[in-house]
Amino acid sequence: GLDIGTDKPTPEQRRGVVHHLIDVVEPHEPFSASRYRELARQALEGIRARGRLPIVCGGTGLYLRAFVDDCLVPLGHDPELRARLERELAQLGSQELHRRLARVDPQAAARIHPHDGRRIVRALELYTLSGVPPSRLQQEARARARPLPAIWFGLTRPRPELYRRIDERVDRQVQLGLVEETRRLLASGLRAGHTAMQALGYKEMARYLQGRCSFAQAVDRLKRATRHYARRQWIWFRADPRIEWLDLSAAGSWEQAMQQLAGRVVQRLRAATYT
Repeated sequence: GLDIGTDKPTPEQRRGVVHHLIDVVEPHEPFSASRYRELARQALEGIRARGRLPIVCGGTGLYLRAFVDDCLVPLGHDPELRARLERELAQLGSQELHRRLARVDPQAAARIHPHDGRRIVRALELYTLSGVPPSRLQQEARARARPLPAIWFGLTRPRPELYRRIDERVDRQVQLGLVEETRRLLASGLRAGHTAMQALGYKEMARYLQGRCSFAQAVDRLKRATRHYARRQWIWFRADPRIEWLDLSAAGSWEQAMQQLAGRVVQRLRAATYT
């Protein structure tokens, strides 16, 4: 049901190239990085069994590293604690909870953006459940991890061009019916507390539909939020030395960029031994 706001591949695209982990849960169902890792590794086994090379594509750093690096903290969720923290987030704001996190784990607070309420809540949940700073829990998880062999590539563009394309993307989503899609989700019973309604696009359009801002304000807010998210992605991934970056603008056409990328994949596979 979250099709337009996520730029989900069309049925025609999915018939041409097999996609995995699309439409695997309902919007009201909880989903987590650990659940994603479980489903992704099941898909990986099936792809390998068919003698194919899996391509993992996406921009959510936590989920990618959960799957490839197997570095999740082995602590579950406490529904009551999570609900209390989310109420405090709504009442006090993400910056106040970020200051609270900084007092118990400065390293985690430095890594998490003050506006990233979801990750702040999770970090505080981990600290409350374990009594151990989340950054130390993550270090211990990385020490136990057994990463999958992988070749990492990052696609980028100059910042002004990227921001222009983000604005065009939002305009296209609105034209395709993002407001109507959000209205259907709200009518189905989804509320702000559901993870699905925290996704970019839906929370901004929900504010408009609930009369909390104008349509123009919602669109502007979505464009700004998407640009901020792209910036956070860049900060997250640029610190990873495994990633080889490809500037799509310098590569020429999209076809030329993909040819370059395919060539580099072949070179890297020939240069390494993978099992």
